[in-house]
Amino acid sequence: MSEDCCDNTNTPPTCCDMRGLLSFSILWLLTKRDMYGQEIADELAQRRGTRPNPGTLYPALAELEKRGHVETRKEGRKKIYRLTEQGRESARVSCEYFCRAYGEIFQEHGSEQKAKVVQ
Repeated sequence: MSEDCCDNTNTPPTCCDMRGLLSFSILWLLTKRDMYGQEIADELAQRRGTRPNPGTLYPALAELEKRGHVETRKEGRKKIYRLTEQGRESARVSCEYFCRAYGEIFQEHGSEQKAKVVQ
């Protein structure tokens, strides 16, 4: 296997394009608490290993707001994002879909990791 696809860092592998999960990731983060844009970017960077640039993050947030999943309020100069009830339901449904679509991968990967520890 190529090394760049299997390292243990928090950097996304070059063999996989992880950009398509941005809206799902934002919805998931906002299920935890309300956040302003920089906090969302920080959380995404911590989880994904790369920080989305403002030209990617803010249009995604605007689209989520346009679709009624997110609403905003101002606190000073900061715009705080929070899920609407529709957004909470969308996050739940999206998570269920994600688990159905990819759950087997996580189960198999977890089994492989446990086997390595036992050996």
